[in-house]
Amino acid sequence: MKISELLAREHRPFPSLEIVPPLKGLTKQELLDTIRPLMEFSPPYINVTCHRDEYEYREEADGSYSRHLVKNRVSEVAVCGAIMSAFDVEAVPHIICGGATAEAIESRLHDLRFLGMANVMALRGDSIVGEKRFTPERGGYRYASELVEAMRGFGDFFSIGVGGYPEKHFEAPNPETDIANLKKKVDAGADYVVTQMFFDNRVYYDFVARCRAAGIGVPIVPGLKPLSTPRQIHLLPEAFSLDIPVELTEAMRRAGDDREAAYRTGTEWCIMQCRDLLAHGVPAVHFYTMGRTRNIIDILTACF
Repeated sequence: MKISELLAREHRPFPSLEIVPPLKGLTKQELLDTIRPLMEFSPPYINVTCHRDEYEYREEADGSYSRHLVKNRVSEVAVCGAIMSAFDVEAVPHIICGGATAEAIESRLHDLRFLGMANVMALRGDSIVGEKRFTPERGGYRYASELVEAMRGFGDFFSIGVGGYPEKHFEAPNPETDIANLKKKVDAGADYVVTQMFFDNRVYYDFVARCRAAGIGVPIVPGLKPLSTPRQIHLLPEAFSLDIPVELTEAMRRAGDDREAAYRTGTEWCIMQCRDLLAHGVPAVHFYTMGRTRNIIDILTACF
């Protein structure tokens, strides 16, 4: 079933999950075993992220260096196929602009249609290491709105999700421009929005209000990630350009080297967020698992 249909049909909020494709070497069974405990909560879909290929330079016998493409992870399409064959759940591959030409993306979309995979997440993708700003592939797309428009070239076959940034994308000069860019994605044909993680629900509620005022009417699904270590209070703001509330920051610092205390602090904060969001009638709650399931299971048990 299409995610857009799920969001329109369901009368009760549901959880959805996001996983990272495993590094090569992990078997299909090992991957499925990590997901299986989450199936008890009947998530209707699982997003599978896409990571850009990387390059490394290797010294040759003559002392020169040559550039080699490095693919460290199993493809998102392969992971989606494994999930859908094992569980009664939709799998949503992320399709990114970065590192691909328009022709390569069109070929991938044809493959997805051939496989009957009708759900996709359209994202620009991050810059590669060493880039200050995102640089599209020659003959590729610069913006996610262009990618959405290309996907709509397949008619209504695909249900298309896009990302939204409650605290503003770090490249946007101001929140108003960021909302305008999101509206371009929706106007191009996106069916729903999944937000970047946030740790203060007021940020999400304000974001939704600003989106509605700008004429964005599609469902806006909040994205949550529980903190699990004190280091994340420094790493996540740097990596994702977001704020962590003072109360949560201080609580994680008090946990110090007590890993279990830090884990419990982050989990309880996320439970509080999730319960408040559900009480406010959100259509669904999306969880960024980052390859960890223990805390997600605890949160789903408490909230769903």
